[in-house]
Amino acid sequence: MTQPVVVGLGEALWDVLPDGDHFGGAPANVALHAAALGAESWLVSAVGQDARGDAALARLDAAGVRRDTVARLADHPTGVVRVTLDAAGHPVYDIATESACDYLPWSEAVRHVAERADAIAFGSLAQRSPTSRATIRRAVATTRGTSWRLFDVNLRQTYYDAGVLATSLELANAVKLNDEELPVVAQLCGVRAAAPVDQLRALCDRFGLRLAALTRGACGALLVTPDEVCESAAPPTVVADTVGAGDAFTAALLIGVLAGCSLDAVSRRANAVASYVCSQPGATPPIPESLR
Repeated sequence: MTQPVVVGLGEALWDVLPDGDHFGGAPANVALHAAALGAESWLVSAVGQDARGDAALARLDAAGVRRDTVARLADHPTGVVRVTLDAAGHPVYDIATESACDYLPWSEAVRHVAERADAIAFGSLAQRSPTSRATIRRAVATTRGTSWRLFDVNLRQTYYDAGVLATSLELANAVKLNDEELPVVAQLCGVRAAAPVDQLRALCDRFGLRLAALTRGACGALLVTPDEVCESAAPPTVVADTVGAGDAFTAALLIGVLAGCSLDAVSRRANAVASYVCSQPGATPPIPESLR
């Protein structure tokens, strides 16, 4: 196939980790990983007119991500998240408010990229503010009917509710979430099933989704479509941290479905890419050639 157009839509920010600052934000991470995996990759976001904003744009340029749709805002700083790790290496987030990514503006450039997108990934965190929420929903609604519109659930602090989740699922045709998020989403969406596979099926049925993906850390992943269920294990990994692993999974998942790969092949590759990211510090380590 021709080079797919993959768009990350939402927050771009800096994760302040114990070992230093790392560029991140789930949509930005997806865009960086998608570029590494061969996509024409775009980020739709906003950063401040500050040193962190300069560094963010330089990071996108170095990764080959198109950032014509990254606005620079004078009145709001580039987003920052202070990340600490628990005993298992799982991240705990303290997210700054009133950041540039909370004021993501609509533009003709955003409209043009959304219309071209073969896949667009968006989450819940950037929808915590009315301005960005409106832009994100407009951009997703602008995509073609054949595009993959993936709601990459990111339940952070108190920045979500049943309305945001339901509206996002209605806009999407695919969802990706982890094993901590699934029971929360199921409860808020009124899904009564107990088993994860049944919860994913119920979400597909209720919202007309083409695909629901559940990441389960060291236990691998579960992918559900209206016609198929696929479980796959994760490769054994010595974990440095899990920051960005889910975003790597999302990028590899989208690249795989756009290439028309089987669900099993998609899941195995996405697991392998995510496991590698877990083995390295930070959200977007360089992806080795063997995984591209």
